[in-house]
Amino acid sequence: MKQILQSFKTGVTELADLPAPKVKSGQVLIQTTRSLVSLGTERMLVEFGKASLIQKARQQPDKVKMVLDKIKTEGLMPTLEAVFNKLEQPLPLGYCNVGKVIAVGKGVTDFKVGDRVASNGQHAEFVSVPQNLVAHIPDTISDDEAAFTVIGSIGLQGIRLVNPTMGETIVVIGLGLIGLLTAEMLVANGCKVIGYDLDDNKVEIAKQKGIIAFNPLKGNDPVKFVLENTNQIGADGVVITASAKNNQIISQAAQMSRKRGRITLVGVIGLDISRAEFYEKELTFQVSCSYGPGRYDDDYEFKGIDYPLPFVRWTEKRNFETVLQLIASGKLEVKSLISEIVPLEEFDKIYGDIGNSKSIASLIKYSEETIPESTIVVNQKELQPSKGIIGLVGAGNFTKMTLLPALKGSDAQIKHIVSSGGVNGTALAKKHNIAQSTTDYDLVLDDKEVDVVMITTRHNLHANMVIKALEKGKHVFVEKPLALNHEELKAIETSYQKSNGTLMIGFNRRFSPHTQKIKSLVGDAPMNIIATMNAGAIPPEVWVHDMEVGGGRIIGEACHYLDLIVYLTGSKIKAVCMNALGENPAENTDNASILVKLENGSTGVVNYFANGSKSYVKERLEVFSQEKTLIMNNFIKTTGYGVKGFSKLKTKLDKGHKAQFGAIVNKIKEGDIALIPYEELINVTKASFAAIQSLKEGKWIEVE
Repeated sequence: MKQILQSFKTGVTELADLPAPKVKSGQVLIQTTRSLVSLGTERMLVEFGKASLIQKARQQPDKVKMVLDKIKTEGLMPTLEAVFNKLEQPLPLGYCNVGKVIAVGKGVTDFKVGDRVASNGQHAEFVSVPQNLVAHIPDTISDDEAAFTVIGSIGLQGIRLVNPTMGETIVVIGLGLIGLLTAEMLVANGCKVIGYDLDDNKVEIAKQKGIIAFNPLKGNDPVKFVLENTNQIGADGVVITASAKNNQIISQAAQMSRKRGRITLVGVIGLDISRAEFYEKELTFQVSCSYGPGRYDDDYEFKGIDYPLPFVRWTEKRNFETVLQLIASGKLEVKSLISEIVPLEEFDKIYGDIGNSKSIASLIKYSEETIPESTIVVNQKELQPSKGIIGLVGAGNFTKMTLLPALKGSDAQIKHIVSSGGVNGTALAKKHNIAQSTTDYDLVLDDKEVDVVMITTRHNLHANMVIKALEKGKHVFVEKPLALNHEELKAIETSYQKSNGTLMIGFNRRFSPHTQKIKSLVGDAPMNIIATMNAGAIPPEVWVHDMEVGGGRIIGEACHYLDLIVYLTGSKIKAVCMNALGENPAENTDNASILVKLENGSTGVVNYFANGSKSYVKERLEVFSQEKTLIMNNFIKTTGYGVKGFSKLKTKLDKGHKAQFGAIVNKIKEGDIALIPYEELINVTKASFAAIQSLKEGKWIEVE
């Protein structure tokens, strides 16, 4: 399929060939007929992409600080590599999509194949969109008109927050597309609407829609104009839909408001607010968030959990439906706003000079004859089956930043890369000479040439994907964790016992040269180990904290150190006790100390903390045995005390990942990838589960 992508690194906007997405659970697959270009938002993204690195840094000072902190803890080269990799990631453009439903995912009840719908899908021939971000289009509305649904809901949400009543005077600052739609909906609400913009054409369009509109450059002072048109009372409410870097607009909004007036920000402006201007009038100021309640809430958007209507009357989906009702009733007229309708193949007519575009609304038209293909050939290449062929599943940060760079130069043969949307997978296929990009996992499993499946998806997908791959007789590498609960683990064990394939989990700390050196120095004698992960805070809404999706950070990441302890001691964990920060810690805690007993009498402590300083070392290991002490910091420096013939080991950059994946490739050539004994993998996974159980029960838990 074709999709419009933007490069943050070069600023180039391209029409890319991508595999079409597969419909997901809780979503509908839509064949696009129209999409609307949001000139304001997309112009900003395109111009940001074209800016130099210095200009990009000036526009994002908060990101610069994050980069500087990362340099301090992880070094210059790894940080620069991370930054450039981030800039290389293509960005899909667009969020105003209209089309026809061609497939319905599991759990979807409101839609069926053939329905005409509007959604926040991108500029692509096919999009898979969660059901709470999709709305039915009334039969009386054309696809061209319906393309205004989502962008109209942005203005509608701003209106809802300013809470206008019939007869009030509301000012709309900025008469771009969102501003014009906002102003017209306010007129439909029975308000007296004043609007202004620096573009005469937009001002004239507003006047035709019953709005008192003017251009401040033609001699009208905005504050005086509003006061004169409200008998010196001032506006009841102000909706700011403009985009500007200075603080003049917020000051004008305050000055033109009446006492106890309301100001809502929909656009992007400077916000150096004068306390006096707001204090004297006791003004209310609120920032509007996109389409409405539910936006950026994964439970609502991706899990399909609706807010109960009696308590949250207007959600983003219900705002979509309201805009469609207004268009259907004729109270919101959008046809006159269409400046051009361009075929998808001629997208550059819109984006080629988007910075100087005078268009109000540009629509993209799509062919309805296109057939969705889930796989595309990215690189024509000859593969040698005797050396082992890999199917890579997942194209996220770990694949991009760790796995593929580590496999580089290892003679690995990757035939497929699977990604849910096709964008990231295709970009990585181009960069790393991978033959095919696909959105179909089953295609990889059914390919008899594929010997090994490497799974780096979100944690909740691991168990099912591992089981399916083992059932097909594939060798499997899966990133940690192997499973999120005992039921999944039992199902994997059953499949493994029946399969001819081998299984490995991505525990990588044991492969570090520092780990290898420590193990050679302490031998198999009982030991005490203290492992500290200064993991850093992750916002609570991030998926890793969701016990159903990520399993929490203890199961999802602290497991690395449980495996490291098993490796160094040469013994399995037999009991676990975990204590977490706080009076009533939740099971998805990321501040905990885990104490483990091992079968050979060794003990281990894993301190997994998210509340430490980023300037301190991220990972630290202390090993005490036979009057020897070994201290390792960040897998870069290891210091020995009381160790004859050894004092220090330093590396510029840890080679643990390269050693791990290099070993995997060599094992593939030998016919399997079982680098870690299966019993150890299961033991560490069970120990992770036991840690959470221990937290709930407040006692030592025996590991089966």
